[in-house]
Amino acid sequence: MPLVVIPLGLLVGLALGALGGGGSVLTVPALVQVLGVEPAVATTSSLVIVGITALLSLPSHHRAGRVRVGQGLTFGLLGTAGSLAGSTAARSVPPAVLMTAFAALMVLVATLMLRRSGRPAGQADASPFEPMITLRPLTCACPRVLQLLAAATLVGLLTGFLGVGGGFVLVPVLVLVLGFTMPVAVGTSLLVVAVNSATALAARLHQGAGDLPWGVVLGFSAVAVVGSVLGSRVGDRVPAGRLSQAFAVLVLVVAAITAVQHVPDLIA
Repeated sequence: MPLVVIPLGLLVGLALGALGGGGSVLTVPALVQVLGVEPAVATTSSLVIVGITALLSLPSHHRAGRVRVGQGLTFGLLGTAGSLAGSTAARSVPPAVLMTAFAALMVLVATLMLRRSGRPAGQADASPFEPMITLRPLTCACPRVLQLLAAATLVGLLTGFLGVGGGFVLVPVLVLVLGFTMPVAVGTSLLVVAVNSATALAARLHQGAGDLPWGVVLGFSAVAVVGSVLGSRVGDRVPAGRLSQAFAVLVLVVAAITAVQHVPDLIA
């Protein structure tokens, strides 16, 4: 395992632990640009790394009361169709297109992070979670149900197509659609990321994902898990706004490097 995996894994783990699934957006660029992994293989490898790290990061968040298990599992399962569709579509996309799309996605990530960085960590943007469908009496908040289904499908699609957990979109969605506070959204997003990553990975392996660099993948995962534990503690001590701002700047730098390396190939 290359030694450079250690700082890269720690960085991804710190971001995942402190900010939720949004940290996974750094995994694919790290694999491609630093470790020289082919983009298609990198997106599949990222699903393993992100899924393992998110799953093993859950206990510390759960002990702190930041994970809503039922809602998280429901959201993840609703995104299954999107994960499968994204995994299938990714097989036919040229590497230059895939990485250019990733650069654009990172700009979106940074924008979302900067927009929410000014909000208080405990502030929710919607009413607290309430059942959207009840049987006695029979009621249905159908617009919210459709909104939830669309959001879950979008997150699953991003997971399957680009090999990321979708947490950078997921955390704001959990705040806006389900009314979670930011800390609860961060913790619950890790559960959804684990479910989405497992679904997309199963689809890719079934379709023939090719040989993965297992030494790098498992080593990266182990270091990222350690980083995620540290990141969870950092998230308890550092204001969420500052963390989001620092992360957004880092993502913009990585997006610029990715675009410079891959956009000329796309144009050519």
